[in-house]
Amino acid sequence: MNTLRHNDAIAAEFRNALADTLITKKKITSPVMERAFRTVPRHLFVAEGTPLDVTYSVDNSVAIKHVPDGVIISSTSAAYIQARMIEQAEIGEGMSVWEIGSGGFNAALLAEVVGPDGRVVSVDIDPEVTDRARELLDATGYGSRVTVVQADAENPLPGVHEPFDAILVTVGAWDLAPAWLAHLAEGGRIVVPLRMNGITRVIALRREGDHLVSTSAEVAGFVPMQGEGARDERLFLLPDRNGHEVKLRFDGDVPQDMSLLDGALATERAEVWSGVTINLGVSFADLHLWFAAFLPGFCKVAADEGTDMAAERKDWFPFAAVHGDSFSYLAVRHVPEGGAVEFGARAHGEHGEDAATAMVEQIRAWDRHGRDSEPTFAYWPTGSQLPEFGDNTAVLPKTHGIATISWPSSANNAGDQGAPQ
Repeated sequence: MNTLRHNDAIAAEFRNALADTLITKKKITSPVMERAFRTVPRHLFVAEGTPLDVTYSVDNSVAIKHVPDGVIISSTSAAYIQARMIEQAEIGEGMSVWEIGSGGFNAALLAEVVGPDGRVVSVDIDPEVTDRARELLDATGYGSRVTVVQADAENPLPGVHEPFDAILVTVGAWDLAPAWLAHLAEGGRIVVPLRMNGITRVIALRREGDHLVSTSAEVAGFVPMQGEGARDERLFLLPDRNGHEVKLRFDGDVPQDMSLLDGALATERAEVWSGVTINLGVSFADLHLWFAAFLPGFCKVAADEGTDMAAERKDWFPFAAVHGDSFSYLAVRHVPEGGAVEFGARAHGEHGEDAATAMVEQIRAWDRHGRDSEPTFAYWPTGSQLPEFGDNTAVLPKTHGIATISWPSSANNAGDQGAPQ
């Protein structure tokens, strides 16, 4: 518990300012959610000594637990996404909620939202995290309103027979566990940060027949799930001539013969530019999602200090694709008029220009069909009756079913390069 003694009036000012900002940004849209954020003392749930301006910022997560190498494995999520997820789930008074991933603060918010007649069960695999959550909830008066359980949430909850109106998954998930769907009431919603080929969206899903369809989605990142539901990415290292490395990280399928990339960094860099521009400060997060859906060989890329790529880091983004013996990565350059950048691709390998061209073709396809339209998502558990998916839908196999990402029917029309087969 954060025992740093803040003046209660000052802490309340920060708390109310955060609520005001979340309302202005339309992250809070309901009176019950507003009341919860003005009531629950977030500063008593974060780490010792965390400043109030950090605690009550809109988009700062606060680490709860690290592993020895410094990687965060538990955190208090950013306030904006906590508010949005509860709103996405359409939680109200008297409802029952299962929270997967404990920290304390979010469970206290849920207790405020569902009220004294509601039910909140918070589950985490880590006993240190659940012990801490119980302590903080008891200390802040929510201990009797939240049941904290130490368990792997991949499995059914023991002793729980009544279904939940909503399930909030507050850790990054690669798949939906069958236990979650078994515990979800008819008409209920599950809100989950779902990883799709390395790109995460916080998706609200509701049942529609034998599958689930999205009602909303938000961009956010979460610490990955532990336990049986964990899914490790596959990492490949490409050494350069000086012994430094470029790292390619795959969440989905890996190209068959990665050894073809041996020596790729020794080749001359290729560049292809798309003619597609975007104003500075405008989000293009759905371009990353488009790549994950429709760009073969898609992966994440990072470069060690000392590599040529690291020296030009300000001009590229960590999204790449392997194309045979070459790989490309998303790049930008400023346009002469200023205030905007042009998208393109840089590449290394014997056929680097072909790899860059394949990425640029998808940039142009996104510009034509995906840029001004909102994708929708669905999840089809194993055993669902699958329809014929059109070229506008990407199909991502999972362990317990498949996830789909769909753009409006004009997206990836027949004739577009790179449409899924």
